[in-house]
Parts: sequence; C-alpha cells; structure tokens
Amino acid sequence: MVRRNTRITWFVLCWTLLFHYESLRAGYLSPLLKRELPKCPLLFPPVGWIMFFQVDRSYGFAEVYGVRDDRPHLLDPHDVFRTRALGYDNIHRNVLIGVLSRSRAEAFCRYLHWKFPADDAFLVVYAFYPDLIEAPEQLLRQVAYRCE
Repeated sequence: MVRRNTRITWFVLCWTLLFHYESLRAGYLSPLLKRELPKCPLLFPPVGWIMFFQVDRSYGFAEVYGVRDDRPHLLDPHDVFRTRALGYDNIHRNVLIGVLSRSRAEAFCRYLHWKFPADDAFLVVYAFYPDLIEAPEQLLRQVAYRCE
C-alpha cells in the first residue's frame, strides 16, 4: 500500500510540474531564457488557463475620474481597490467593471468620497473597444453615472 501511494504521489507531482511548465513555457519561460523551449506534445492547455473561456473580439472596462476644480483626472484603479496578493491582480482581471451597475452606484459613491476626500465629485465611465482585433485604437467612452 505504501509503495502504491508513493507511486501515485510521484506521478501527481511530475504531472503537475509538467502541466505548469507547459502553461508557462511560451509566455514566460521562453522569453526569460531568450530561446524557444521544447513543447510537450499532446499536453494542454497550450495557451494557459484562457482556453477554458470564450474570448470575444470586444472588450469593456470601467474607469473612475475624480473631479477637482471642475477638471476631471483619471484615478488609478489600484488606488481605488488596493490589491496586495502576490501574483494575483484583480484590476487586470477587470474587477472594477462591477461598479458600473446602477444598483451599486450609491454605495460606491459613498466609498469614493471617503477614499478620496480631496475630490469634489466623481465620474464612473464605461470604456469599450468594439473590435479589439480589427480596430484596437477605437476606444469609446460613456459616463455611466456621476457622484456629487
């Protein structure tokens, strides 16, 4: 029984290391070593965890602007929501998109006034790339709501 469990443990460890190698090979390890590393045939995901999601051509995100002396300035999303976890960035995972909901507007406005007392008002803006592949320079913005 001990021999069987040892073999299973070693198999799981080797498989996990191989899976992570293949997930990191193209995007991180090859550029780091400045050469193409060998690919393990028939091992997925070849492009990391993204293969489990449907990737759309359009992309939208939220921006928050502070208004001081009637002049808007973009607030850094990392200042709006502090993320301290190593290797995990909620801002790049688009966590700010949740503030666009009208049902959260009142609570988010209170939070902004508390977090940034120097600003007089705030604009919550929806920014949207209609087609990120064909027209990556076309970025549309629309004010979702204003916090007075």
